[in-house]
Amino acid sequence: MNRLFTAVAVAGAVFVGVAATGMSLGHAAPVKGVTGDGADTLGAVALLGRQMFFDTALSGSGKLACSSCHDPANHYGPSGKSPVFIGGAHLDRAGTRTIPSLTYMNLTPPFSIGPEPAGEIEGPATVVAAPTDKPATPLVGPLSGTPTAGGKANSNAADQVPQGGFFWDGRADTLQEQPAGPLLAPNEMANATKADFLTRLKARPYAKTFEQLFGSNVFKDPGRAFAEAEFAFARYEFEDTSFHPFTSKYDAYLRGKVKLSPQEARGLKLFDDEKKGDCAACHLDTMGKDGTMPVFTDYEYEALGLPRNPKIPANADPAYYDLGICGPSRHDAYAQQVANCGLFKTPTLRNVATRPVFFHNGIYDNLTDVVRFYMDRETRPEKIYPKGPDGKLALYNDLPRKYWPNLDRIDPPLNAKRSDKPALNDAEIADVVAFLKTLTDGYTPPASVLASASAADAGK
Repeated sequence: MNRLFTAVAVAGAVFVGVAATGMSLGHAAPVKGVTGDGADTLGAVALLGRQMFFDTALSGSGKLACSSCHDPANHYGPSGKSPVFIGGAHLDRAGTRTIPSLTYMNLTPPFSIGPEPAGEIEGPATVVAAPTDKPATPLVGPLSGTPTAGGKANSNAADQVPQGGFFWDGRADTLQEQPAGPLLAPNEMANATKADFLTRLKARPYAKTFEQLFGSNVFKDPGRAFAEAEFAFARYEFEDTSFHPFTSKYDAYLRGKVKLSPQEARGLKLFDDEKKGDCAACHLDTMGKDGTMPVFTDYEYEALGLPRNPKIPANADPAYYDLGICGPSRHDAYAQQVANCGLFKTPTLRNVATRPVFFHNGIYDNLTDVVRFYMDRETRPEKIYPKGPDGKLALYNDLPRKYWPNLDRIDPPLNAKRSDKPALNDAEIADVVAFLKTLTDGYTPPASVLASASAADAGK
């Protein structure tokens, strides 16, 4: 059952204020300045989802909630500096990938194989004089395409690329399907089965509310009860605008409300320039013709050839490799396609400056090194990769050699040669990082800017 984008027609499913409910969440509410204007107008199902999101009792350990990994004080991303989170029934099992932010996930399309979107055109950011708060339209629909694909490195699939889906490997199609992953993962919330989770849910004080919303007999049908729980989580993330506020400085810039600093403006130009950063090739930064704000991802998949991170416990096994779409977490027909091995989803860059670790394996802990990786991977690989036991440079050491053909060597600057100079120097990298910091939500214009805007409005 997937009803996230359909009307809710159940008794009592009216929109009420959060403050009026008196609900105890057992965790700090989303911080002021991050929470959007719609956080106090959640519907009854979304309010239920909100309680569940912060409830540690729904985990096998009794100590983890969704908010434990997806911290509302850090834009629903991780707060700790470890590349992976420690979870499980006894809090002794390490994850294998970094925690993605949940912000703007409501706009993620289902996983599919298909042509690159026609609107994916590089160019300078468009600035408008009139403000618009219109977010991108959520994309929903059935899976399309056949399970044969490849990243941009695969010339046979230049126009057929994997895109969309949730998690780093796209294994869930919708916001409603996504919660099952962490709820049932043995190294996360560690419910042994869906029935195990429902047993915990039925013991919670809000179980009566669950029955009022979804029917007094809902728990007699475990499949439906679990789907309704997923639905409640999804409604919360969909309705609460703190998950998709569009309140960064860059949003204000696109709306014509503020100007970027000289350094930020230089960084934006470098971000867009295909001969320099070329970041906008994947992290789309232009406003749509209908006023939709950019989400800074094309939702496509890339094999970047990141260096292996020894801080991930699973990597202690030299035979272990995280191959993205090809597993180990994904097991469908797409995971059997060699062209998909090593491919991970391109994340949004919104709020990226607040992340403690980057990429799927958390190999870097600062944006300067992230940008420098793209500059040095081909031109100065000795600065990126360690030497192997044979004393030779261990290129692309987190991807088996048989999958190297999947590496992105098409998009600049990853198409550079060893003899080339890095596309960006240190000063230019600093400029790009300065621009990336404008993507953090919760921006408040300086008082002088607000006063100027107020005076301009008064003169109209």
